[in-house]
Amino acid sequence: MKKHNYSAGPCILPQEVFEKSAQAILNFNDSGLSLLEISHRSKDFVAVMEEARELVLELLDLKGKGYQTIFLGGGASLEFLMVPYNLMKENGKAAYLDTGTWASAAIKEAKIFGDTTIVASSKEQNYNHIPKGYTIPADAEYFHCTSNNTIFGTQMKEFPSTNIPVVCDMSSDIFSRKLDFSKFDIIYAGAQKNMGPAGTTLVVIKEEILGKTGRTIPSMLDYAKHIKADSMYNTPPVFPVYASLLTLQWLKKLGGIEAIEKINDAKATLLYTEIDRNPLFRGTAAVEDRSNMNATFLLNDESHAAKFDEMWKAAGISGLPGHRSVGGYRASMYNALPLESVQVLVDVMKELESKI
Repeated sequence: MKKHNYSAGPCILPQEVFEKSAQAILNFNDSGLSLLEISHRSKDFVAVMEEARELVLELLDLKGKGYQTIFLGGGASLEFLMVPYNLMKENGKAAYLDTGTWASAAIKEAKIFGDTTIVASSKEQNYNHIPKGYTIPADAEYFHCTSNNTIFGTQMKEFPSTNIPVVCDMSSDIFSRKLDFSKFDIIYAGAQKNMGPAGTTLVVIKEEILGKTGRTIPSMLDYAKHIKADSMYNTPPVFPVYASLLTLQWLKKLGGIEAIEKINDAKATLLYTEIDRNPLFRGTAAVEDRSNMNATFLLNDESHAAKFDEMWKAAGISGLPGHRSVGGYRASMYNALPLESVQVLVDVMKELESKI
């Protein structure tokens, strides 16, 4: 039976990425060697890293605009630390928007480095919406936001205008929709949603904002050192970078971000329409802030949970239970999830309604 993978991450990737990655593990570029055993300084892998870095800028329309791409380890969680290390001055100040668990974790790290102002928060409402109408202090070194909140199913549809650098954690919706990415000075994203397997983190940096803190930054945490070393200051996460390159190639072949956005809109519309129509279900996030990547919803009557769970599992659906912070269900519809899989879930929801 075909599986329909709604896992929130690590998550579904294109089938051709699995196939090409598997072949590379056995025999990379007809070298007779596995991708897992070649030198990261070899010509073949240096070419992988260079193409991946360039393709990121191409897909985000940032080529020739002063940006650099690096692939690091440590997940987005390490970026919670690296961002203030590289941008906040001694006794400096930063501004953060608190929209969920990961935004809150980023704030915790920033507080170690200096005055961390929370410009707005939706915590009191269990992060069921994106705050609006807040003011960003002009004397902050940067403003940090999280574009998509995987756990709570909310997504920023608009980003504030400000004269200070803007940093965005796009871990769960990178490459999923068109944005003016030049409005951001740093974009970072764990790979394991729309880009590749767990194990590498993409960071896109407008180079001119670096080197202004007056801090002594440990080498491994210094963006400038990683940029200067062409993202090879130390041994990079070879396999995740290669799988990410394959996913970026797949996206480009599909038509890029413009093409995938249309598919993602269709998937989200199909599922949210059923959540709103079906009297057995209700969404948890404010309608205007609903995420196209992670749809969170509940049963109105929990006594139907056992039956619904039995039905969606029988249909080949995987990874649907919601996070404990919200409960219910979470359908993660990342780039590689086909519209067909969303239709299967919608059909199960309709079938449940017919049986109640």
